[in-house]
Amino acid sequence: MSNIYLLFEHAAGYALFQTEVEDELLSSVNEAIFDVNKFKQLCHFVAFQPFKTQRDALEDMNCISENILPTSLEEFLTSNLPKKKKKYVLGVSEVKFAAAISEKCEIKCTTSNVVPELMRGIRFHFHNLVEGFDDRNASVKAMLGLGHSYSRAKVKFNVSKIDNMIIQSINLLDQLDKDINTFTMRVREWYSHHFPELIQVVPENILYIQCVKVLKDRRNLSEDIEEQLENILNDSVKAQNIIEIAHNSMGMDISEVDLENVFIFAERITGLVQKRKDIMDYLRSKMGSVAPNLAALIGDVVGARLIAQAGSLINLAKAPASTVQILGAEKALFRALKTRGNTPKYGLLYHSKFIGKAAKSNKGRISRYLANKCSVASRIDCFREIPTEVFGNKLKVQVEDRLKFYESGEIPKKNIDAMDEAFDEAVVAEADVIKMIKKEKKKAKKRKLDEMENSSCADESLSAMDTEDANSSLIKKKKKKKHSKTEQELENVSLNDTQEEMTNDIPKKKKKKKHSDVGDISKEINGDIVQNNGDINLSSKKKKKKRMDTSMS
Repeated sequence: MSNIYLLFEHAAGYALFQTEVEDELLSSVNEAIFDVNKFKQLCHFVAFQPFKTQRDALEDMNCISENILPTSLEEFLTSNLPKKKKKYVLGVSEVKFAAAISEKCEIKCTTSNVVPELMRGIRFHFHNLVEGFDDRNASVKAMLGLGHSYSRAKVKFNVSKIDNMIIQSINLLDQLDKDINTFTMRVREWYSHHFPELIQVVPENILYIQCVKVLKDRRNLSEDIEEQLENILNDSVKAQNIIEIAHNSMGMDISEVDLENVFIFAERITGLVQKRKDIMDYLRSKMGSVAPNLAALIGDVVGARLIAQAGSLINLAKAPASTVQILGAEKALFRALKTRGNTPKYGLLYHSKFIGKAAKSNKGRISRYLANKCSVASRIDCFREIPTEVFGNKLKVQVEDRLKFYESGEIPKKNIDAMDEAFDEAVVAEADVIKMIKKEKKKAKKRKLDEMENSSCADESLSAMDTEDANSSLIKKKKKKKHSKTEQELENVSLNDTQEEMTNDIPKKKKKKKHSDVGDISKEINGDIVQNNGDINLSSKKKKKKRMDTSMS
């Protein structure tokens, strides 16, 4: 019995188990999967290495999905496996990843029938086999978190090239074409009971719907009906024929309620036609940003159908030219392989104008050449950072030159020369794009600076207004203080004035008294002043008497 080691990649880390079970004992493994004790006897735990961070787990998972051996896994295997490599075999779940391990580490790997069953048992009993995973919910949460991060990273891969919108829009266009055709046929059958001859004059679906909206009841035509029909059909002869046939039609009479239903349905169809035009414009813009070279080479609709048939732009870029040639003709290919008949020459490429221009004997040759150029254009669009139409235009010229070579024998330009010219033009175009991007960045910076300046000016104005308000409030307070001071001074002055008036109003007899009965200081002062004034008056009288006496003598 050979010694087998099993490598199990878990969301929390790498685990290594040992077993001696071979393919002959597969039935015993199936019996022991649902019993932990029995499974532990068959599969023994050896080592476990956890991931340091979730980012490391995501990087290792991306490497394993692309069949690349991570360095951490390589170190884990070399440190835990025996040094004698001939005495054991490493069991791995996937064949391509086993080949990568055997090439890099020189370890003999196996993916026999017993390995998937043992992996299933390890996955079921992982929380019981490895220490630290006592709870099964922790293991499930780790796997769920890593799965979400992995799918999120895959969705965010190459964000600038969103080809999912192209796939959805081209599928919607195809569905709208089918719906518009079926609804128009329904209106034609419905309105033909009233005006059956209109289909022979106007066989086009969209023009027929517009004419129905204008004509309405053929028995009561308006005066300007001929002008309206001329604007729709751009043909005066057809407009006159429709009017003449309407007067002499063999159709049945129809009620107004039935006509209203027909007209409402016709308006819905015109709305669908307008919506289809809008979606077509949207598809052109998306193809110009996602796959400009493919759109320039083969057209927007055919290029979008190729991307939708391949699943994504990356899948289309990875596919060889032989696969691109028969995309859309898978049923015919498998039927030819089954019946050993002739394989199809083209699939979706049949709708391109180059195959329509080619002769019947050259359709297969030009389809093979066109598929080669389409694969080149898709790879340029997928892996080039700055999108340009230069390569697609050059490839289109090459296909046209090849058509001329098949018809007249004119030798076309070599592929190397054409690609060199395209590369030089692409460098110039990229320089212009980079300049435009820089200008846009500068404009954005200027706008931000202007916004910052405007916001700062607004803040300054607000602060100035606040300071002015504060200053005005201070000035008002000062004025109030001054006003209050002046009021106090005026009150004091008025009190002094009133005191003087009171002193003047007091009679002289009372002024001669030295002290008043009331102990008021102001009255005492006024009394002293009055006494002094009386003494001054007496002295002046005595001096006058002396002068008179001297004069008499």
